[in-house]
Amino acid sequence: MKFKNIVIGLLSTVLITGVFAGCSSKDKSTSASKAGKQVIKLGVTGDEHKLWDEIKKKLEKENIDLQLVSFSDYIRPNMALAEGEIDANAFQTIVYFNNFIKERKLELTSLGYTVLAPMGVYSKKIKDIKDLKEGGKVSIPNDATNLGRALILLQDAGLIKLKDGSGVTPTLKDIVENKKNLKISELVATQIPRSIEDVDIAVINNGVAVDAGYSPLKDSIYLEDTKKDSVKNYFNIIAVRTKDKDSEKLKKLIQAYQTEETKKIIQEIYKGATLPAF
Repeated sequence: MKFKNIVIGLLSTVLITGVFAGCSSKDKSTSASKAGKQVIKLGVTGDEHKLWDEIKKKLEKENIDLQLVSFSDYIRPNMALAEGEIDANAFQTIVYFNNFIKERKLELTSLGYTVLAPMGVYSKKIKDIKDLKEGGKVSIPNDATNLGRALILLQDAGLIKLKDGSGVTPTLKDIVENKKNLKISELVATQIPRSIEDVDIAVINNGVAVDAGYSPLKDSIYLEDTKKDSVKNYFNIIAVRTKDKDSEKLKKLIQAYQTEETKKIIQEIYKGATLPAF
C-alpha cells in the first residue's frame, strides 16, 4: 500500500476539524514564559478555530498558553512535531498517522481521540438502507482509502461481507459475499454527489458530502457509528512525540479537550457533520 494513496482519502475526513491561528511566534512564547505560563504549540490545518478557542480558554485556567500554529499542507505538521518545532498536532486520522510514521520512521504517538468526520450512505431513491433491492446500483469513491472505508461501511450495514484480513483498505476483490448482487461502481469522490440520481445508493465521504450541501446526520440513510471498532481507524487524534506522552501539560491538553462541554461545542459548531470520538 503506497502512502500517496493513503493521503488522498483520509484527509477529506479532517478538513472540517482543522483550525487556523497565527499566534506561533517566538515572541509570544517568550512572553508567556516570562509570565510564568507553560506553552503548548499545537500544529493545525484549515481556517476554522472556534473549537480550539474554547480549549484555549480552559487551559488558561491551568496557567497554560495554547498557541495554534497553522500549516498549509498535511506533511509538515508531523515533521515539525518530530523536529521539535511544535509540541503536538491535531489534524489527522489514526490510520493516516500510523501509515505516515511507519513510512517516515518517526517516534510519534497518539495522545487521544478528538472527532470523527463520518462517512455516510446517501440516496435519492430510498429512505432506509434495508429497502435496497436486489441488483441495486451502488457508487463508492475510487481512491484507495475511501474505497476501502466505503466497503467496510457497506459491510457494517450488512450489505456485503469482506474477506478476513483485508485490512483498512480492502478492494472489490475482497468481497466474499454479496447476497443482493449489488452492482458496485467506483467514481472520483467529488463526482459522486452529482451522479447520485443514477444509482440507488451512494457512499460519500464527509467533506464531499458537506460541500455538496448534505448534512451527514440528517441526510444520510446510514452513517458510521463511533461505537463500531472498524470506525476507530478514522478517528482524528492529537499526536505528540513519544518521549513526551507522559508530559503533564500535554495530559492537561487532552483532558481539556475530552469533556462533555467539548461534545456540546462540537454539536453546536458542526451540527452533526463532525462527531465526538471520545
